[in-house]
Amino acid sequence: MSAARKPLHHLLYVQVLIAIALGAVFGYLAPHLAAADWVKALGDGFVKLIKMAIGPIIFCTVVSGVAHIEDAKKVGRVGVKALIYFEIVSTFALAIGLLVGNVLKLGGDFAGKADAAAIAKYTDAAAHRSGVDFLLDIIPDSAVGAFAKGDILQVLLFSLLFGFALLGLGEKGRPMRQWVEDAGHAMFALIGIVMKAAPIGAFGAMAYTVGKYGSAALLSLGGLIGAFYLTSGLFVAIVLGSIAAATGFNIFRFLAYLKDELLVVLGTSSSESALPALMEKLQRLGCSKSVVGLVVPTGYSFNLDGTNIYMTLTTLFIARAMGSELDATHQATILVVAMLTSKGASGVTGAGFITLAATLTAVDPALAPGMSFVLGIDKFMSECRALTNFIGNGVATIVVSAWEGELDREKLKAGLSGAAGGEAA
Repeated sequence: MSAARKPLHHLLYVQVLIAIALGAVFGYLAPHLAAADWVKALGDGFVKLIKMAIGPIIFCTVVSGVAHIEDAKKVGRVGVKALIYFEIVSTFALAIGLLVGNVLKLGGDFAGKADAAAIAKYTDAAAHRSGVDFLLDIIPDSAVGAFAKGDILQVLLFSLLFGFALLGLGEKGRPMRQWVEDAGHAMFALIGIVMKAAPIGAFGAMAYTVGKYGSAALLSLGGLIGAFYLTSGLFVAIVLGSIAAATGFNIFRFLAYLKDELLVVLGTSSSESALPALMEKLQRLGCSKSVVGLVVPTGYSFNLDGTNIYMTLTTLFIARAMGSELDATHQATILVVAMLTSKGASGVTGAGFITLAATLTAVDPALAPGMSFVLGIDKFMSECRALTNFIGNGVATIVVSAWEGELDREKLKAGLSGAAGGEAA
C-alpha cells in the first residue's frame, strides 16, 4: 500500500513513461542533437550496467533452478509432471515467438541504418564459424574466463555442471546452494539499484533512435509492441485455451475469475505480486493445497510463457534491425539459451530485459548493442510478459491437479460460473 501513496512522479513506471515521451519529442524536433554521441551514451551506458550483472545472475538462477528440480523430485510424480508440462508449453511459447518473428519480419525499417561496424563484426563471425567451432566455443578455457569475457553460453555450461555437482554432494552441498540463492537475491537487488537509472537510459535510447532513424522508427517499435501483444493474446486464447478446454474449463471464464489479480499484475509488471491471491483462488477452484503449493512456486521459475515469447520475438527484431537474418543454427541457439536464461525471471520487474541481454549475448555478442533499440519500449511489454506468465501458471496448476486426480470439478464449475466467479466459496 505504501507504494500506492507515493506521488505519481516518484514512481519509476511513470518516470520511464515521461522519459520515453520526452526522448521521442526531442528526437523528432531536434534530430541532429538527438543523434549525438552523448545522447547515445545515455542508453548505451544503461545497457552496459545491465550487462555487468548478467553472468552472475545467470549463474545463480541456473544453479538455483537445478536445486529446485531436486526439490520437485522429492515430492514425487507431481513435481515431475509439472516440470514436463512446463517445458512442453514453454517450448511452444518460444517456437510461436520465432514463428511470428519470421513471418512478420519486424525491424526491417532499421536495416541498413544500424552501426556498420557492428553488422560487419556479426556477419564476419557468422560466416567463419563452423558447427564444430560453435560447440568448442561453448567450453570455457577457465570458469573465471567465462565470466570475465561475458560469454553467456560458457557461463551456462559451467553453471549447469556446477549445479549438478552440488546435487551430487547431497546434504554437503546444501550450504553452498543456499549461498548461491542468497547471492542471486543480492544480484537482483543490485539490478534494482541499476533500474533507478532506467528513465535516463530510456530517454537517451528513445531520443537517439528517433533522431537517427526518423519517425519511421516509432512505427517499427510500435509494430513490435503490437506483434508481442497479439502473439501473447493468441497464445493465451489458442494454446492455453485448448489446454483448458481439454481439461474441462473455459479460459475466458478463468480470466474473469482472476480479474482482480490480473489488474494487480498489470499495475506492478510483476506476476509475483499476486502470487498469494492466486494460490488462494486456485484452492477455492478445487485444486488441492499440496498441488498448488508445489506447482505455483515452481512455475514462477520454470513456466514463463510471456518471457519466452518476448525473448524470441525481440531477438529476431533486433537481429533484423542490425541488418542480419539469423540462420537455423542461431535460432536453435535462441530456443536452448532462452529456455535456460528465462528461469527465475518471472517475479522481478524488468528482469525480462536482463534475460534478453543474456540471450543476445549468447547468440552473438555483436547483437547486444541492439538492446538500445528496444530499451525505450521495454516497459510497455513488461506488463504483457507478467500477465502471460501469471495466466500460464494458473492454467498449469489446474492441469496438473486434474492430471493427478486432485481437482474438485464441482468447485471448478461453481467457481467459474457467473460474472462474480471470484467470489465463489
